[in-house]
Amino acid sequence: MDSNCVKSTHPKAADARYKVQHVTEVEPSVQVRSPTQQALRRLRRDRMAVASAIFLLLMVIISILAPVLAPRDPTETNLSQRLAPPATPGYPLGADDLGRDILSRLIWGGRISLLVGFSAVLVAMILGVLVGLVGGYFGGWLDSLIMRLIDILLAFPAILLAIAIVASLGPGLQNAMLAISIVGIPYYARIVRGSVLSLREQEFVYAARIIGVPDFRILTRHVLPNCLGPLIVAATLDVGWMIMIAAGLSFLGLGAQPPTAEWGVMLSQGRQFIRSALHISILPGAAIFLVVLALNLLGDGLRDALDPRLRE
Repeated sequence: MDSNCVKSTHPKAADARYKVQHVTEVEPSVQVRSPTQQALRRLRRDRMAVASAIFLLLMVIISILAPVLAPRDPTETNLSQRLAPPATPGYPLGADDLGRDILSRLIWGGRISLLVGFSAVLVAMILGVLVGLVGGYFGGWLDSLIMRLIDILLAFPAILLAIAIVASLGPGLQNAMLAISIVGIPYYARIVRGSVLSLREQEFVYAARIIGVPDFRILTRHVLPNCLGPLIVAATLDVGWMIMIAAGLSFLGLGAQPPTAEWGVMLSQGRQFIRSALHISILPGAAIFLVVLALNLLGDGLRDALDPRLRE
């Protein structure tokens, strides 16, 4: 009998050929996920982070559409409805001491508070990243000088430093934004500098230097992209902190000024009616609490999703 016939009819040989064919057919269809896809997949599994992201997106949309969604002018007064409680006809969330619609003021106040928070973080992050990149990459006396200036800023409590800056510049929303931006610079500078100190010793940086790649290109194309993970997490968490600082300055009369509809201003104006009309203070306070909580939960989810130790 021919040996080839025996091999072709043997059960183990047939099974082996089936396995080889099966593996050959399946293997090309296997897709390797990129780090970004893996991070998004882990983030989608975090229900609290996803819910927080949806809530924040909704708040941003409401703030952008404030001129359309707000039922009334946030500065329009109606003394006949002074201190009206929630569920009053025409005033779903009540009215303040001047009869202004609280719902409209909350919508417009969210627009200002979110704008201040995101703008201050953007300015602080740009300046902090620039300082951290330069100091960490070049080192030497330049790094020592930059770090001593950063240490001077960190020597003061953030809120006190912001109050001092606004007091010297004068009260106002723009000066408050500038103050909290300056206060946030050391936070990002230290994060980026710490990452750059470890990255500049890596082989790919040495290789880029050897072949003559300019320092600016190394920083922007090789070093900075590897710092984005911690920066994204830090910025997400920092927006809530910036909103709280801005609201605190407005509460003290150093930020947004009346009759501007801003959550800190609303808290300040409602404190004297906390016994007779609690809703004037509790509603803007609840808005600040929910937005900051959502930002913190989203930041925690991003931190876990971007953790390289959890990559699949």
